[in-house]
Amino acid sequence: MKELSTKQRRILDFTRDFIDDHDYPPSIRQIQDACDISSTSVVDYNLKILERLGHIRRDREVSRAIELLHSGGRRPRVVPVPIIGTIAAGQPIPVPSAEQGYDVTDTIEVSPDMIGERENVFALRVKGTSMIDALVNDGDIVLLQASRKAQDGDMIAAWLKDEQEATLKKFYREGDRVRLQPANETMSPIYTDARNLEIQGKVIGAVRPLR
Repeated sequence: MKELSTKQRRILDFTRDFIDDHDYPPSIRQIQDACDISSTSVVDYNLKILERLGHIRRDREVSRAIELLHSGGRRPRVVPVPIIGTIAAGQPIPVPSAEQGYDVTDTIEVSPDMIGERENVFALRVKGTSMIDALVNDGDIVLLQASRKAQDGDMIAAWLKDEQEATLKKFYREGDRVRLQPANETMSPIYTDARNLEIQGKVIGAVRPLR
C-alpha cells in the first residue's frame, strides 16, 4: 500500500482519535483546524486519497460521513441525516419541488435505532404548531423516509402541485380527494384532489433540538 504523507497520516490519526472521543466523525472544518491545513479543499483532496487507498469510506453529500476502515477504532454510533429545508406544520409554505431538487443545508446526527434498515432518509425543520398533539412542535426536526405512498393515518410531507406548496400533516383518503389532517384541535384540515397531491416522505421520528 502506498505510504501516506505526513498530512494524510495526521488527518487519519485525528479522525480516529475524534471518533474514539465523540463516537461520531469530525467535520471537514474540524479536520482543517485541528491539523492546521490551509483550506477545506485541501482536506477534501487528502480525504479522497485516503478513500482511494482504502483507509476510509465517506459520503461527500454529508458533512460528517467519514468511516474508518481497518483502523481498530470504534464504529460511530450515530448516523448523519441531511436536513434539506423547512416544512410547515400549519398552513402550506413554498418549498422546492422534488423535480427542482433540494440543497442540503445541514445535517443532524441520530441514533442508528431511529433509522433502522430504512434507506433514503432525510430531515426537515418544522415551522408551525399544527402537529403539536402528535408531539411535533415548531422548531423540531422530523426524520422522513422518502416515499410516494402512504397509509391512512401516516404523517407525511405533502406536496400540493397546483399551489406549489408543502405541508406536514396526517394523510387520509376520502374517495377522489385527500384530507390532510392537523394534530391540533384548533386548526382545520386541508382537502385536495388526490391528483393534486404528491407524497414526498413519511415521518419516522422527530428530534427536538436543545434551545
